[in-house]
Order: sequence, then C-alpha cells, then structure tokens
Amino acid sequence: MKFKKYCGGSKATLICLVATLMLSTPLAKAIKIAHGPYLQNVTDSSATVVWISDKPSIGWIELAPDDGTNYYACDRPKFFDVETGIKRTAHIHSVKLSGLRPGTRYRYRVYAKEVLGRGAATGRYGAIAALDVFTAKPPVFTTLDKNRKEASFVVLNDIHQRDSLIEPMLKQADFENRDMVIYNGDMVNAFNTDSILYKGFLDETVRVFAKEKPWYYVRGNHETRGKAAETFHQYFCPREPHLYFAWQQGPVFFIALDTGEDKPDDDIEYYGFNCYDDYRTEQARWLKDIINSEAYKKAPFHVVVGHVPPATSPDAWHGEIEVKEKFASILNKANVDVMICAHLHQFRYTPASAEINFPVVVNSNNSSLFGETKDGKLHLHIADLKGRTVFDQTFESHTR
Repeated sequence: MKFKKYCGGSKATLICLVATLMLSTPLAKAIKIAHGPYLQNVTDSSATVVWISDKPSIGWIELAPDDGTNYYACDRPKFFDVETGIKRTAHIHSVKLSGLRPGTRYRYRVYAKEVLGRGAATGRYGAIAALDVFTAKPPVFTTLDKNRKEASFVVLNDIHQRDSLIEPMLKQADFENRDMVIYNGDMVNAFNTDSILYKGFLDETVRVFAKEKPWYYVRGNHETRGKAAETFHQYFCPREPHLYFAWQQGPVFFIALDTGEDKPDDDIEYYGFNCYDDYRTEQARWLKDIINSEAYKKAPFHVVVGHVPPATSPDAWHGEIEVKEKFASILNKANVDVMICAHLHQFRYTPASAEINFPVVVNSNNSSLFGETKDGKLHLHIADLKGRTVFDQTFESHTR
C-alpha cells in the first residue's frame, strides 16, 4: 500500500521499481592490483616483475632510473605484458625488463587496465589500476653485478603456510643487508588454489621485501601437488624457459635445481599426473651445459640450491636417489663449493665424500640460512628463531 501511495499508477510503479533495483544493486567495483608486485630472476642486465589484478586486464610497467628526479618529471617508458606480439588479457601479469645496467637502482610502477570485451576489430576497456607513486614512493630494486667484490644471500624453506614466521626468520639473517632472498621450496602444503599461495606466504613476502629485493624461488615437492600446481610457472620464473635456472652475483655463481617429487612417478599418491624422472633427465642435460659455460668456470664460488638433497644412506627415497644419480654425478666434476638443500625438516650437514665430493647443508623448517663471501672465502651461518647458532662454517673456493 505504501508503494502505491508514493508511486501511483502502473507506469509510475514500474519506474519506481527500476529505480529501487538500481539503488539496491551495488556498483561494480573498480579493478585493483590484488597481489604484488614482486621481483623474480633479477640478473645484472634484467629483472622480471610479477603482479596480480582482480579482473581480466592488460598490464604494463613504467621504469625510471633512481636518479633523484621526481617520478612525474617526464613520461616514463612503458613495457607491456606481451606474448607472441599480443598484450595478454590476464589476471597474472609479468614483464621481463631487459637491457638494464649492472649494480644500478631502478624505480618502477605497475598498471592493470580492465578488459571488458574484445572482438576482431573492437575492444572495450574499464578502469585502470596502478601503484600509488603520488603519496608513496615507487618501489626500487638494484640489479646484480658480476664484478662486485662480495655477495650475500638468505635462504628460507619449508614454511608450509606459516607466513607469520617469514619476517622473524629473515630478521635473524639480517636480510635487509643481504643482496637477495632465496626460497628453497615447500612454502605451501599443497597448491590447490591461488588463495593458498597468497595467504600462505606470498602476500607476506611482498609486504616484507619482495617488491624491492631480488627474490629467487626454487620449487619444492609440495608445490607440485594440487589442482593449481600447473600454474606455478605463471607466478615464479614466468619469463624463464624452465623452473631450473642460474645466476651470478659478485664472485658467486648460483645454480637452482628443480628436484621434483620425492616418490616414484607411479606412486598411488600422484594418481598418474607425474613425470619427474624424465624431467630430471632433461634437466641434467641443461646442467652439463651450465657447468661447462665460461661464466661458471670463471666464477670463484659455486653454490647449488635444490629442495631435495642427494641420497646419503641406503634407506633414501626415490627423489633423493635421482638427485644423487642425475645431478650429483655431474656436479662432482664441477668444483661445487656447497649444495644447500631443504625437505627433511631438520638440520643435516654431510661433508664431502668419495661419492659426493662437495658438502651438503640441509636447512631445517624452523631456521634461516645466510651466506656471504669475504676475503676469498664463503661463510654460511644458520640460526633458529631464538637466534641460537645451528651451523657456522667457512668454505674455501674450489676454483682458486
């Protein structure tokens, strides 16, 4: 009765009804950058930046030198998220910035423009989201430099979605004064949805350091499990051909190995989805090329990072045996100074032996490892959350 009183007549009733529906229907929310940005695979001449929008969009980066000028002093060059000549419509965006200078600081800003529709010769766009560089400073990163005298790094592993431990562990390793951070796998229990990634460690990682500090992610076996596991490469190393890779900072040449799962491929737990034996064989061919490269041979120090350690006992699991047979057999000829592993959820140190002629350090799930070179030596230190020393050793270079 009240409705008829104020909106008398059928036509007026219809108009009022439409108006009521419009007022009661929430307006569409503008696009936003939901996660990131963060750095991946920084080298002395390139860097990849990744960010995630909450709506399908095209994305790009503005890049500026950190030269003291105001960010708005001029138009900054733009680099688009492109695949085979097409600006990608996606949620997960990544751009590899190339042609950078070694040891140089750069500012950047990421964008996402919502795509509402696309035809053969038409397109419709929505709003644009971007990092705020008006009231906040743009993020800044520094490229690596092979000619630096020294290098330093931090390693975390096996966090298994305990994101509250990331910052205190990093602080134990004085991460703010280290060149880079390496995650050595198993940051989640299983990769079933993207939200597990964000809540489990990614958002906290971005908050603490990953917008500005070089970050390298070495996949563990738990990231290979779950419905979303196939999308891992979109988030990490997205502009690299593989999830195994190499890079150099100062005197240290790093090799990241993707060690795969720990059980045989046909184990019932994997339901026929895995093919890691062949994958490790393929990776071994790449590894041979890497250790025969001039850059590797000239580097004073060689550090290998891999989640699953090589087998050192008769009761070893399949993955450990594969790592020993396919990777360690090659690395035995490569003057490796140390291999840093994870996976066991406890500390273990295995000195060089006749079978594996380089030391293997396994960091636990409740401690952080940092390494640094100084005066021609490589020093590794592991501390637990209470700051207690777990391991402290200095290694001589095998190439000197």
